[in-house]
Amino acid sequence: MSYDLMVFEPEAAPRDHYSFLEWCAEQTKWNEEHSYNDPNVTSTRLRAWFLDVIRFFPPLNGVFAEEKLPEDESTAADYSIGKETIYIAFAWSKAELAYRTTLDLAAKHDLGFFNISSQDEEVWLPVEGRLILAHQRAATSWLKRVTKLFS
Repeated sequence: MSYDLMVFEPEAAPRDHYSFLEWCAEQTKWNEEHSYNDPNVTSTRLRAWFLDVIRFFPPLNGVFAEEKLPEDESTAADYSIGKETIYIAFAWSKAELAYRTTLDLAAKHDLGFFNISSQDEEVWLPVEGRLILAHQRAATSWLKRVTKLFS
C-alpha cells in the first residue's frame, strides 16, 4: 500500500466534493491515449511541478527514472501523469515529507492538491499564491455515528 496524493489543474476540476470525487475516479481509469510516464503530455504548470518534485522524490519509471534507485530507496515515487493530473504513490515512511513537499510545490505552481490518502479527502485550491482548503468529505455527526452503532 502506498501514500497517494494528486496535483491537478484547478480549472479542470469540479468545485463540489462529490463531483470532484467522480472526476477523480474518471481520471484514474487511465483512459487517455498516451503513456502515463511522459511529462510532455501534461500542462505547463504540471510539468514544472513535476520537474521540481523529482529533485526530492525521483521517479521509478519514465524518461527521468535512473537505472539505480536512490540511496534512500523510499524516496523514489511512482508518478502517473495525465493531461490535467499527476497522481503520485509515495512510500508511507515518507508520508509527512511527501505531503509537505507536494503541497508547497502545488502552491508554488498554482495547482490544486488532493490528499487521496486522507480520511477527510482534503481538496486544496490555489488562491492568490497559496492553497486553501476548498472542500473535504463531510464529517459524520456524533449523533449519526451513535445511531449507526445501535441500529
